[in-house]
Amino acid sequence: MTRYVGVDLHRRRSVIVVLDSDGTELWTKRIDNDPLTLGLEIEEAGPAPEVVLEATWGWYWAADVIAEAGGNVHLAHPLGIAGFENRRVKNDRIDARLLADLLRMGRLPESWIAPEGIRYQRELVRYRRKLSQLRAGLKAQVHAVLGKEGLRPPVTHLWGPGGNAWLDDTEMADAYETRVRSLRRLIKTYDNEITKLDSRIADEFKHHEEYQVIQQLNGVGPVLAAIFCAELGDVERFRTAKQVCSWAGLTPRHRESDTTVHRGSITKQGPPLVRWAAIEAISKNHGDDHIRAHYRRVSERRGRNKGRVAAARKLLTLVYYGLRDGEIRSLAPPEAT
Repeated sequence: MTRYVGVDLHRRRSVIVVLDSDGTELWTKRIDNDPLTLGLEIEEAGPAPEVVLEATWGWYWAADVIAEAGGNVHLAHPLGIAGFENRRVKNDRIDARLLADLLRMGRLPESWIAPEGIRYQRELVRYRRKLSQLRAGLKAQVHAVLGKEGLRPPVTHLWGPGGNAWLDDTEMADAYETRVRSLRRLIKTYDNEITKLDSRIADEFKHHEEYQVIQQLNGVGPVLAAIFCAELGDVERFRTAKQVCSWAGLTPRHRESDTTVHRGSITKQGPPLVRWAAIEAISKNHGDDHIRAHYRRVSERRGRNKGRVAAARKLLTLVYYGLRDGEIRSLAPPEAT
């Protein structure tokens, strides 16, 4: 008989609940988070148990251990089980039992478990984004210090050769100059780290044909292409481009009851890095000709912000087809007649 195992995973300890196919609780254990201990508990549950854990802090190692111990791993989507949080009593044992029950009844909202290689790729592109954000914060501090001195850079790009030369020659009060010099050293360090990471990402994707294909899209360079490839992973798991846009949180909320229908702003329920990459790709020139035309049509009727979201959704659609088919047919030259 199939057994169902719910694992309420935490940082230090976890609770394991084992159910039979009728929902009877066989045993409950609290364990310290250790790969060997977790593996032994999964083996004790029987041959090929169905095991579920929530997509929470540090689930990678637990999913790998469960798979190696012979369990069939299921990853619960946190948003899908959020409605069960309003309970009179909530503890780790009840949480683990709830996960196992949902899996047993076929009602578990599941997340996709990315293979190990894709997890490594995601780690690289997400870390690069984090470094860029930290560097942007340092640059903002430099502008803030210059504002305190009433200094306005004479160049548009402060971080190019002209801007750096101007900063070298600009005199400020000692405290302000000390801070700016420190910030510039930190920015240079981040620049070096990001450059090294770009080289590592390029090596990771150099044999990825679809990575080259989607760079045909105007606005999609090596960095954004790597983000799309890593975050979407196996695009065959999506049946349509509409599913990709919904997964990325670029579709509007829909609330319907009886004769009342409300459609709001985009859900933003999905990987924020994909939304950022799609918006970033169309920010400067709004994509290729047909994407640009779509942006203008929507902007004239609904405003620039909605136009940008619509253009980003159109671009993400083409990215999906490029990753799925290995070509973007709308960019192909017309056939001679």
